[in-house]
Amino acid sequence: MPFQVSPGVNVSEIDLTTVVPAVSTTEGVLAGVFSWGPVNTRVLVDSEETLVRRFAKLDGDLNPETFLTAASFLTYGNKLYVTRVIDASAKNAVSNGSSAAVVIENEDKLSSVSLTSADHFVAKYPGALGNSIRVSVCRTADDYSKSSDAGTLSIALGANTGTASADFTPTGTDLIQVGDKVTIGNSSTGVHTLTVSAANSSVISFKERYTGAIAITTQTFTRKWGHYEQVRSAPGTSAYTSEKGGVGDELHVVVMDEDGDITGVRGTVLEVFEGVSRATDAKTESGETNFWIDVINNRSGYVWAKGAWNLSANTTGATSTALATDKPAYDSLKLGADSSAEDTISVASLVNGYDLYRSAEDVDISLVLQGKARGTTLATWLIDNIAGTRRDCVVFVSPEKADVVDNAGDEATDIIEFRNGLPASSYAVLDSGYKYMYDKYSDVYRWVPLNGDVAGLAVRTDQLRDAWWSPAGYNRGKVANVVKLAYNPRKADRDVLYQADVNPVITQPGQGTVLFGDKTLLGKPSAFDRINVRRLFIVLEKAIATASKFTLFEFNDEFTRAQFRNLVEPFLRDVQGRRGIYDFRVVCDETNNTGEVIDRNEFIGDIYVKPAKSINFIQLNFVAVRTGVEFSEIVGKF
Repeated sequence: MPFQVSPGVNVSEIDLTTVVPAVSTTEGVLAGVFSWGPVNTRVLVDSEETLVRRFAKLDGDLNPETFLTAASFLTYGNKLYVTRVIDASAKNAVSNGSSAAVVIENEDKLSSVSLTSADHFVAKYPGALGNSIRVSVCRTADDYSKSSDAGTLSIALGANTGTASADFTPTGTDLIQVGDKVTIGNSSTGVHTLTVSAANSSVISFKERYTGAIAITTQTFTRKWGHYEQVRSAPGTSAYTSEKGGVGDELHVVVMDEDGDITGVRGTVLEVFEGVSRATDAKTESGETNFWIDVINNRSGYVWAKGAWNLSANTTGATSTALATDKPAYDSLKLGADSSAEDTISVASLVNGYDLYRSAEDVDISLVLQGKARGTTLATWLIDNIAGTRRDCVVFVSPEKADVVDNAGDEATDIIEFRNGLPASSYAVLDSGYKYMYDKYSDVYRWVPLNGDVAGLAVRTDQLRDAWWSPAGYNRGKVANVVKLAYNPRKADRDVLYQADVNPVITQPGQGTVLFGDKTLLGKPSAFDRINVRRLFIVLEKAIATASKFTLFEFNDEFTRAQFRNLVEPFLRDVQGRRGIYDFRVVCDETNNTGEVIDRNEFIGDIYVKPAKSINFIQLNFVAVRTGVEFSEIVGKF
């Protein structure tokens, strides 16, 4: 019991219930070029729908192999870390369109970027997709809705243009802008709302045609904010500012997909921020900030706010006064630019993305997807610097597209040449090429590397069995979404490829497309030259190491050593019962924890394992015998 300095009763708990935990083996990783989304950031994606939402749909000229590799993996699994990479070509779209060199990857960089005073909004992420965004701000009741008073408008029946009177012309400081809505008519003509699409001199064009009963001649009308239907009422004074004695601090902000490049539908409203405040100290009823710049920067998935149209950043609830604006603001973002495409972006840029996964202490991963091959440089770096240093994950590699697409007769030679440029490692797996699959985003077929599928088969094997089962073969190795293979190796080529540690993917009539090998790139005969054995040891090492952390700083005595054995042996018996190993032995006693070991403050546990082996070769011997021969006389003689 603990020492006490005076009489008393002390109660303590000792937890001896530690077990070897289950560890995850299904998290994939892919870094590459995408047209939208956060840059150099780990983002966990659970489906193709989430992939599109976070990183935008496939852009056929930019990233087909990268995107479809990710989509292929997500066909089998639901845990893929995606990291978007860019180079100096990428730019954020800006509202004024004068800050062409701006690159903002996150909010920290937002504050350090120099923008002109007219750059009110900046696209959340670099890329040409930002050019489809329009932001509109309504600051006052007159911004929201304003009568033309003496100004009039004339529209012919069935026309989509009208003529405004001189005192309400759409030029200079007048009140009509593209994006506004005009409500006009009476009981005779019917009331109609038309959307302004162009305003030149006194001529106003509308998206819709006027379909009233009769032509409109010099009628007064009401000009409304283009998004007035997205909010409940005109902006006024927030409860917070009213309590502080100020007025007129509210505003509404709407973010729209103006060109339809983001959603596929022009004019789709992406986000609405209603009743946010110009006051820097403004709070919501729940105590959260309601300052408009903070709200947008914290919550918008599409834009950063920098400041706009005399919405001074030093206004407080107590000092807020009503603005005198009479027309809303519309900002179409411009000058956004994409990064270099997946086949030209530098390997250094890709490496920067994968570099986020080098430390096992930062993120738990199991399967690293190469995506599109960039010579052997990228794959070599992944093998040596991710898998080789972490030693708890496997890299999945495909050869270059030119090795197998339109390369009839030379596929095996070129694949082996590619393989020979890679390091030997049991933490890497190489497949035989590319599949042809349908791209639903562009309605075309594309060649896609198979490493996303092979990694996905490992995930499916984990789900159906365990990590120590082979992902190859007719039971667990069927590849999805294949129209055809670029290279379907026959037996002679498979023999050559397999000797070089390349796993063939084949298509057979009635069987579909199948992974027909389970070798690693170890390059020498060993139990670790098989995927299932390598992944078995990753599971054992990760799980037992995790449990062993709780032995740190305990005493190296027989009690602790017995605890360790009692911790590990039941776990290994469970793995043995699930057919992962044939036999095992755990040694953790005075034979390997000698006095010298103890004096060095070390602790040693030796774990001997006989891994289960997958069947790669089947020999069937059919022996014909005479009628009078006893089988016992000949069995085992041949």
